[in-house]
Amino acid sequence: MVKKNATEPQILDVVIAGAGYVGMATAVALKSSAPHLAVTVIDAAPSGVWRNETRASAIAAAASRMLQQLGCWDEILPEAQPITEMIITDSRTSDPVRPVFLTFDGEIDAGEPFAHMVENRVLNEALRKRAEVLGVRLIEGVPVHGFEETAEALTVRYGDGATLSARLLVAADGVRSRLRDMAGIKTVNWEYGQSGIVCTVSHERPHNGRAEEHFLPAGPFAILPLKGNRSSLVWTERTEDARRLVEEDEFLFESELEQRFGLKLGELRVVGGRKAFPLALTLARDFVKPRFALAGDAAHGIHPIAGQGLNLGFKDAAALAETIVEADRLGLDIGSMAVLEGYQSWRRFDTVQMGVTTDVLNRLFSNDHTPVRALRDFGLGLVERMPRIKSFFIRQAAGLSAGAPRLLQGKPI
Repeated sequence: MVKKNATEPQILDVVIAGAGYVGMATAVALKSSAPHLAVTVIDAAPSGVWRNETRASAIAAAASRMLQQLGCWDEILPEAQPITEMIITDSRTSDPVRPVFLTFDGEIDAGEPFAHMVENRVLNEALRKRAEVLGVRLIEGVPVHGFEETAEALTVRYGDGATLSARLLVAADGVRSRLRDMAGIKTVNWEYGQSGIVCTVSHERPHNGRAEEHFLPAGPFAILPLKGNRSSLVWTERTEDARRLVEEDEFLFESELEQRFGLKLGELRVVGGRKAFPLALTLARDFVKPRFALAGDAAHGIHPIAGQGLNLGFKDAAALAETIVEADRLGLDIGSMAVLEGYQSWRRFDTVQMGVTTDVLNRLFSNDHTPVRALRDFGLGLVERMPRIKSFFIRQAAGLSAGAPRLLQGKPI
């Protein structure tokens, strides 16, 4: 836990609850653009626990441009695996052949992949180092217990009775956000009856940067390339089957894995353990309250079928930082609803749109109905034959959409 600095102001500008990638990216974006702002991050997890993270994430091109602008990307890049190609198949687990219906070239511009795969611990370490250099105060191992609004600030209660006053509290504390509930913000939520099994595998032969998404009856099976002869897997199964698979011994698990992965990359071996996470759609009805804003999974939890969860979170961080910094430059109250509603209107439609899109894709592809299979395979084949449509989809996946926050365009705020 970081001790209070004697020169710390009586009222902080921003307190961020949650030191995951969204919370730390928001803090770094604020301090990079407006060094005079007093920013503190509070995280419930004990110090150093993030180093045990075994998952990896797809960093879209827009997010890597943002990380470059924030001074983090040069440290991440040596550990980042470019995705050079993406292929999509649709089959049953028992099918002897998996026809490829759709392929994407991995570059959006010459020398710029549409995404990189980065291990979460590498991303978190780079953001934390940059935050320290910029003077972000980090308090770890204590949860935020609550907050009360006053005329000019929120009083934030954390740890064993400690308090901070801040003009704005940002809740980046995950999809089961306690602070969202404390703020009285309701959500739209439904369970998919699916869980995502996440693990890393090593294999004999190189993947050459190819990512694969196999649409199987129980859900998508994604193979995502990592540095070296390793791949990160996001394996969707019905929840009861996922639980059984995770609890099975290593031999049985790898046998099931081999049926889905195939032997094209040689012998497989699971490294670093395996975990299953229940999948659901969660959308906050409001993103803001007076002196309070949601960001990342606290505002939205979506199905991983499109690999956009992390990139939605970075969009929140970039949009919120731009909203706050521009309001501060104009001398406005950064915690007022007049300011925060600008952030909400900027992000809510995009979030709902992505949530609905992933929901429809999951319902369309996670089944074994012959007429539906024929229709979706026809659609995939049609897209494969239309280069301009493919180019549009790849740029959308890269986060290069119109109206993106300045940081996602690689520009300073």
